[in-house]
Amino acid sequence: MLRYRSAETELPGDPVQLAAKLAESGLFDQYVIYEQNGDVWFAGGALGEIRIGRSEIRRRWLDEETVAPLGPQPLHQVHEELDRMAVAGWNAYGWMAFEFSHLHAGRPDRAGDDDLLHLVVPHSEIRLGRQGALIRSADDETLEALTGLFGRVDARPTPVPRPIDVSDTEGRYPDMVAQAIEEIRTSDLQKVILSRSVDVPFPVDLVATYVHGRSHNTPARSFLLSLGGRRVAGFSPETVAEVGADGEVVTQPLAGTRARGFGEREDERLRAELLADPKEISEHVLSVKLAEEEMATVCRPGTVSVRDLLSVRSRGSVQHLGSSVHGLLADSATAWDVLRAVFPAVTASGIPKSQAYDCIARLEKEPRGIYSGAVLRAGSDGSLDAALVLRSIYEEDGRTWLRAGAGILAGSTPARELEETCEKLRSVAPYVVPAEGQGRA
Repeated sequence: MLRYRSAETELPGDPVQLAAKLAESGLFDQYVIYEQNGDVWFAGGALGEIRIGRSEIRRRWLDEETVAPLGPQPLHQVHEELDRMAVAGWNAYGWMAFEFSHLHAGRPDRAGDDDLLHLVVPHSEIRLGRQGALIRSADDETLEALTGLFGRVDARPTPVPRPIDVSDTEGRYPDMVAQAIEEIRTSDLQKVILSRSVDVPFPVDLVATYVHGRSHNTPARSFLLSLGGRRVAGFSPETVAEVGADGEVVTQPLAGTRARGFGEREDERLRAELLADPKEISEHVLSVKLAEEEMATVCRPGTVSVRDLLSVRSRGSVQHLGSSVHGLLADSATAWDVLRAVFPAVTASGIPKSQAYDCIARLEKEPRGIYSGAVLRAGSDGSLDAALVLRSIYEEDGRTWLRAGAGILAGSTPARELEETCEKLRSVAPYVVPAEGQGRA
């Protein structure tokens, strides 16, 4: 059994800035930054990793690699493979694609050819918390190098962002919404979230964008990852699943949106409008009801409750109706069962979920991938924390883009739903920092 070496040191600056410095240190070929409840975690390199495609699960531990067929419970297989990672006190970091939902629905043929999940057990891990930094590494040399970085903290240069135009240049989104409204009125579909992408027409400094964007957002979680050729920086408005080592379970659906950031008086007017809008309240209550039903399948009977119903939560450029659904984990269930029950988030898919998947596949012109999936952190102590991947910037295969959606109900109007996507995109679009040498438009 391998054991991490560890060291503690004072925190000589802002945790987000320090995590960014670690990402830029050149010590690791891949990394994940995950901000959770006031702590910022940095995971660098990989002792082991797990990837899932539509038909197989691939596991690597050090130099040993195995491939196995994917069974009917893929997250159970993930749990089993992580427990085989021979390092004491492991944590795993990574992401799940939205299309993982097709595995849950028993339709792997619709899941596409790309990876659907990628998790790593890191070579080195740093917790940047209120009391200082806890550094763990698989070897003494890296531990020393990481500790040394905290003694040399340089101020980051002032970023010069290049804002992105978030308008619907193709003019396709209102037609998508109109088609969805008609489907809702003539079928059992009650709600569907439809999204659109906005390409970024220049190379981006993703680390600088993460730091700059984080300073202008108020997320439930934030993250920056670079794994297997995929890079994402985001400011998640809500969690899909929170499972404590003590068995407490939480999911936090947000649905119902108005803009914010126009001054106290206008923000309060929009807040009152949000709380009085029947469409927004209906969308939220439908989402909370389904989340409550899903939680009941993995929690002890009688322990599921809704708290802070219809509270207004500020998230960057928007404000949402929010609620928290709580429960206690059933004796027979694990954190991975919770994730299985609530993924993908109802607020990023629809009701009923299976019909929403079909509608999304028909009307959206490209797979979602990490968008509206999850970035997560899981521990050997049974804990798991999964953030919904929204308000993010994505980079893969030479393309960089933003993406946002809106919840469509029978009472929706195409123009308003389009404007809602613009409001959400503005949580990221003004803060995109070009790569060095790109300059300004």
